[in-house]
Amino acid sequence: MTILEGKAAIVTGGGRGIGRGHCLALAEAGASVVVNDIDPEASAEVVGQIEAAGGAAIASDANIGIRSGAETLVQTCIDRFGSVDVLVNNAGNLRDRSFLKMSDEEFDAVWTVHVKGTFWCSQTAAKAMRETGKGGAIINTTSGAHFGSFGQTNYAAAKGAIASMTYTWALELSRYGIRVNAIGPTGTTRMSDTFAGQKLPYIDPGLNGPLVAFLASDLARNVSGQIFGSGGERVAHMVQPHYGKTLVREGGWTVEALTDHFMRQLPGEFGALGMLGQPYPFHDGVTPPEPSE
Repeated sequence: MTILEGKAAIVTGGGRGIGRGHCLALAEAGASVVVNDIDPEASAEVVGQIEAAGGAAIASDANIGIRSGAETLVQTCIDRFGSVDVLVNNAGNLRDRSFLKMSDEEFDAVWTVHVKGTFWCSQTAAKAMRETGKGGAIINTTSGAHFGSFGQTNYAAAKGAIASMTYTWALELSRYGIRVNAIGPTGTTRMSDTFAGQKLPYIDPGLNGPLVAFLASDLARNVSGQIFGSGGERVAHMVQPHYGKTLVREGGWTVEALTDHFMRQLPGEFGALGMLGQPYPFHDGVTPPEPSE
């Protein structure tokens, strides 16, 4: 289906893995694609695939980890294809380390690419979309890691920030006809191979692309401010965080009242914790280790 005919799309981190799948799916749906990647050989290969299939694409190695790079990327799309109608913020990196050992450099390296790169690209693209008056679509990339992921303070924090930015931008940009959604993709990639948890079966990273193409199109014109788990055989709606069971006490709560009611009413509500949905592990308490002799 050429549901994106006449549209121009940018995909950051589009040279490999999940981003490559996005580029191919967008091109198959009729979009002209700017394949952005810090590896020019990888992006050129994807451009070649798109062109061989009859599509239009160009490569960009602009560094979205700095504002000027994001601005250059968006301008490249406008100069070549006349506008930017779709932005897919896919670029990412990892610097896994447990919290007490993580350095400032490891935190900043991830935060800069994921959060600031997403912010810079989206702000620049949204201004261009507003100027044309045609609206557009921004699709961010978050992850179940923002539920909590051992050894990934930087990555989990970044993905949580991206989820919050998605909700906020959807509210702010709707007046300009710009929709903002996000996916939490899955797929076997170089990044997923660094995950220290259980070994996962191979999942084709390209299977996220069709959802991205759909969300970028007018078929999803009533979808904004939403996050979806994607990849493999699933499309899962990631429910926006919201308040659960609520205790109300006239006049407010005291420590004495909390002592009477909190532990009887709320621990049963403590559900799975972390990206892998582990059962709540702290019902028996969290205690310091026994002193060594």
